[in-house]
Amino acid sequence: MAEISAAEVKALRDLTDLPLMDCKRALQEAGGDREKAIQILRESFKKVSIKRADNPTSEGRIFLAVKDDGSAAAMVELQCESAPVANNEQFRSFGQLLADQLLNGPGAASVEELLEQKPAGSDKTLREQFEELVGKIREKIVVARIQRAEGPVGGYVHHDGKIAVLFQARGGKPDDPILRDIAMHIAALKPTVIRPEELDPEKVQAERQRLTEEARATGKPDNIIEKIVEGRMKNFYIEQGVLLFQPFAKDDTKTVSQVLAEHGFEPVAFTRWVLGN
Repeated sequence: MAEISAAEVKALRDLTDLPLMDCKRALQEAGGDREKAIQILRESFKKVSIKRADNPTSEGRIFLAVKDDGSAAAMVELQCESAPVANNEQFRSFGQLLADQLLNGPGAASVEELLEQKPAGSDKTLREQFEELVGKIREKIVVARIQRAEGPVGGYVHHDGKIAVLFQARGGKPDDPILRDIAMHIAALKPTVIRPEELDPEKVQAERQRLTEEARATGKPDNIIEKIVEGRMKNFYIEQGVLLFQPFAKDDTKTVSQVLAEHGFEPVAFTRWVLGN
């Protein structure tokens, strides 16, 4: 077996960021050839991936990146097997690197496309860095999903990294902090749609009919019945998770619709992710 110096091991360690003993073992197996040793370490990544392929990835974090001017934002969900790894500094750094690259790079339509990119200032692709991370942590890690949104857009990720939201609008000022506040509201209040028109029309019609019949039973005139029904339909919309009718989380004296209007915004879309769902 070839004699490998500590300097050679350290050089490979600095190059790959993998454990010293793994680097030494790879160099010994490669007869001191650094390029062959790197290939051996990559094969080790494949072995880890195969061995743990069926393991569940119920832990992880969602990472968010938003341009300072609110013109675009990106989210990436990175899953792993255990909570300690989800809180590991290298795991978190890599997840944020993915989100930053998705936001600031050329864009990507898929996880595979993103992983093939090389971040500015790095001599390694994201895939190479991903393989090194798995090789070092020795746990199954999955880049589960990615999304990029054009602004005006606000983003929010919960402190535990398990819930995140992108909220897109039009009008207003793209860097208005109210966009993040609405994203935070969506994370907490879990709306299902933006407007009533997006609900099941048959369900809406059935509820309107029910309320109308109840109001008519009071014997009030038709114009009063109409107002009663419209008022009670607002409660129905809130119960069904219509964003614009929900009381705003930071000021429940106003609806989300009123808050957006005050800031000159019209809602376009939102994405709410829960880790693993």
